[in-house]
Amino acid sequence: MSTTQERLAAEKRQKLVKGGTDYIDDRFGSSPFLRQAMDKIFPDHWSFMVGEIAMYCFVVLIITGIYLALFYVPSSQIITYHGSYAPLDGQKMSEAYASVIDISFHVRAGLVMRQVHHWAAVVFMAAIAFHMCRVFFTGAFRKPREINWTIGLTLLMSVMLEGFSGYSLPDDLLSGTGLRVVYSIVESIPIIGTWLAFELWGGPFPGTRLIPRLFVLHEFLFPLLLIGLLSAHLAILWRQKHTDFPGPGKTETNIRGSRFFPQYMLKGGALMFLTTAVLCALGGLIQINPIWLYGPYQPYNDSAASQPDWYVGWLDGSLRLWPHWEFRSWGYEIANPFFPGILFPGILFGVMYSWPLIDAWIYKDHVAHNLLDRPRDKPFRTAVGAAALTFFSVCTLASASDVVGNDWHISYERIIVALQILVFVLPIAIGLITYRACIQLQRTGTMVIKKPVGGIIIRGGDGAYHTLGDGPHGAHVEHAAGDLTGSGHAVPNGHGGNGDGNGFGAPKEAPPAVRQGPGEGIPPEDEPGF
Repeated sequence: MSTTQERLAAEKRQKLVKGGTDYIDDRFGSSPFLRQAMDKIFPDHWSFMVGEIAMYCFVVLIITGIYLALFYVPSSQIITYHGSYAPLDGQKMSEAYASVIDISFHVRAGLVMRQVHHWAAVVFMAAIAFHMCRVFFTGAFRKPREINWTIGLTLLMSVMLEGFSGYSLPDDLLSGTGLRVVYSIVESIPIIGTWLAFELWGGPFPGTRLIPRLFVLHEFLFPLLLIGLLSAHLAILWRQKHTDFPGPGKTETNIRGSRFFPQYMLKGGALMFLTTAVLCALGGLIQINPIWLYGPYQPYNDSAASQPDWYVGWLDGSLRLWPHWEFRSWGYEIANPFFPGILFPGILFGVMYSWPLIDAWIYKDHVAHNLLDRPRDKPFRTAVGAAALTFFSVCTLASASDVVGNDWHISYERIIVALQILVFVLPIAIGLITYRACIQLQRTGTMVIKKPVGGIIIRGGDGAYHTLGDGPHGAHVEHAAGDLTGSGHAVPNGHGGNGDGNGFGAPKEAPPAVRQGPGEGIPPEDEPGF
């Protein structure tokens, strides 16, 4: 094709595209909004992309979930299995369990879809947890973003419930054990517990109605709730604009970063394909939840090493660590599982929901913020967060106490007693250490990641060893590193060190921040006005 023909073809395509966009714009007036949307500025810091990973995992979950729902049978009806998996031939099991076995061994790509779905749920929860931690430690929940913090916490709880409901649908021995624990927690609620458990399960455990009801919750109610929460979160974020870390040219009234189109869109698209590829690789190469090895659930069977997915492990651990306390009065009994299973999580999440108000009261800070805190700048908040993460980690470890006991040949009772002590002592210790570390970092101004503490050890011409940069801003470097090669020639400033003040001589002035991209060296975009 000649150059003239190529140009004519390109002009024709351009007219077609313009005609289509004009048709839409004439009817909806979308040009001003799209122009504003394409020019929106997003910060360049890597931690903001973790929320994107969560969103992409949710898309993968929807796609794989629709495929699996086409073959899953949500029924507790007991049948005799005569399928493609020979080791289970002739065994009694529910239709739900049999359908998942058929998905794994009979449906084309069924096992890969199951495992991709499960891995996507695990990564989805991890990304949301990391995102919430970033928001907490940097103070991104402060005014005017308290509502988005509430939405994020509700999203976190909804994903936990969505994950557990899907984890329970196969009706295998492992998930059935988890449902038995939940049945006990619900039954322990004072006054209404026994009635509520009977109605939800459709009779005494294991009942006949819970699996169909979980399927409805997992396939319809929770996904719609998550879509609504994500939409509300993104709409508020779009309206209030993004927070950002302090830096050159950044103020409370502007944003510096990349435009949505094309820079951020290309970056987000690449991350979406990478996330999908990693999830597919995990689903295809790393086995997860092999229910055919566990067998169907039977109420009279139970197995050791029955741990849930990591995001509800802390709840299972709290049930194991709680003392053997029960209360009886006025003809009613408050059973043991109520305290660690209902009351304790309720208090924890109540504090988390109230934290924006608590934080504002502690720091007497009621003004709007668009620049984030460094964790060191708020030592108490950072210490509380570190202590909370330690507490949840110890509880999660407690959920594997039987596995630890078997592997290390330690009695279960001793492990529980040790963890009951650690669950109080370790969070306090970590909180105090974190608080002191934040104070020290404030005083020294050290950037541990960008400029590691310490210096470079070198050997001089006289055979003596010297540490570079161990004085304030490398002040003593001149006399410590006069002859580094044994030849009597000093190394010039900035060579042999790290080039940021921890090398030879006086610190070098950092170059102005630029955003590298198409046409390298272009200054970051700036979006004014919050």
